[in-house]
Amino acid sequence: MAKLFKYSEAVRIIKSAILQSRYQAARLVNKEQLQIYYDVGNYVSINTRTGKWGTGAIEEISRQLQIELPGLRGYSASNIKYMRAFFEEWNGMFTNRHLVSGDFENANGCKICHLPSGENPDAMLDAFLRVGFTHHREIISKCKSLEGRWYYIMRCASEFWNVDTLKEHLKEDDYSHYGSLPNNFNLTIPDVKLAERAVRSFKDEYLLDYINIEEAEDPEVIDDRLYNKRIISDIRKLIMTFGDGFCPISSEYRVIIEEQEYFIDILLFSRELNCLVAIELKRESFKPAYLGQLNFYLSVLDDVVRKPHENNSIGLLLCKDAKKAIVELAVRDFSKPMGVATYRALKNIPDEYKSLKPFITGVHEILNSNNGSHEVEINAES
Repeated sequence: MAKLFKYSEAVRIIKSAILQSRYQAARLVNKEQLQIYYDVGNYVSINTRTGKWGTGAIEEISRQLQIELPGLRGYSASNIKYMRAFFEEWNGMFTNRHLVSGDFENANGCKICHLPSGENPDAMLDAFLRVGFTHHREIISKCKSLEGRWYYIMRCASEFWNVDTLKEHLKEDDYSHYGSLPNNFNLTIPDVKLAERAVRSFKDEYLLDYINIEEAEDPEVIDDRLYNKRIISDIRKLIMTFGDGFCPISSEYRVIIEEQEYFIDILLFSRELNCLVAIELKRESFKPAYLGQLNFYLSVLDDVVRKPHENNSIGLLLCKDAKKAIVELAVRDFSKPMGVATYRALKNIPDEYKSLKPFITGVHEILNSNNGSHEVEINAES
C-alpha cells in the first residue's frame, strides 16, 4: 500500500508539472502573438496615419506577404487593420508609449496606467497576455469604455470564455449591468473592499431566456411555488447566468424551524465573496414585504449553516420588475446584506436576443433538491 501511495503521489506531481508546462507554453505562444501583432500595428499606424503610405497599401502588403510566406495565416488586410487598432487603442495605457519586442516580458518591464479601482496591475497584465487576439479584437470593437474592456478581459482570462461566449456577453452589454444592483451592501458589510466586490458580483438584470411559462399557461392560475419550480426547472442554466464564481449548493434549500418548513429557492456559494448567497424568485413586481422573508432566511443561514471562516450570507431578490428608488429606500434599514435584481423571460426578450445560448459552460451539475442531505432543522430545544 505504501508503494502504491508513493506512485500515486508521483503521478499527481508529474501530472501537475505537465499541465503547468502546457499552460506556460500556451501563455508564451499567445504572448508572442500579441507582441508581434502589437508591433506590426505600431509600424502600420505610423506609416498610414502620417500619410507615408497611399490608399490600398495595407491590401497590397497583405497580398505580397502571402506570396513571400505561402500558407501564412492571420495577415489578411482586415486583420492587419485590427492590429493597427489594437496598438492604437492600448498604446496609451502603458508606461512605454511605443513598445518594442520584449516590453511585454513581465509586469516590471511594462506597467499599466490608469488602473480600474482596486485592481492588481500584475494580475491585469497576466490576464491581458492570456486573452487571445480575436478576443481583444472583439472587445475593442464592441466596448468603448476602458473599465468595460478590462472587465471583459479579466472575465475571459479567469473563466476561459471562448469567442462565442464573449460575443454573447458583449451583445447582452454585460458590463453595464454589473455594479448597478440596488443594494445595502455598503451599509451592512463592514469591510469596504468586500462590499465593493459584492456590488461588482451581481447584475441589476438577468437573462432567463429559457422561461416561457406565460405563453403556455394563464399566469393568474399559477401560484408562486409552481412558477418558481418552472424557473428553476433547468437549474443549470439559471446558475450559468450568475457566472463561474458561483457554485451551486441546492435548489429549494429546506429548513425546518419549530416544525414549520421553509424553502430557499436557490442557495449558491460565492468563491469571490466567500459567502452563501440566497436567491428568492418572485413572479411579480418588487414589494418591500419580500425583503422581510429574505432577511429571515439570511438570519437562519448565518446562525446555522454558515461556516466559521465564511463571511455573512448575502441575499438576492429576483423580481419581474422593480423601481430602483423604491428598492433603495426599502433595503437601507435592513441589517442583512441584500440586493434586488430583475429578470427577463423569453416573452420579454426582443427577437434579436432570443437566440442567445447560456453564457458559461462547465458548471458542475447542481445537487438534486430531493437529496435529503440538503436541509436544516431547528427545534425550540436546540
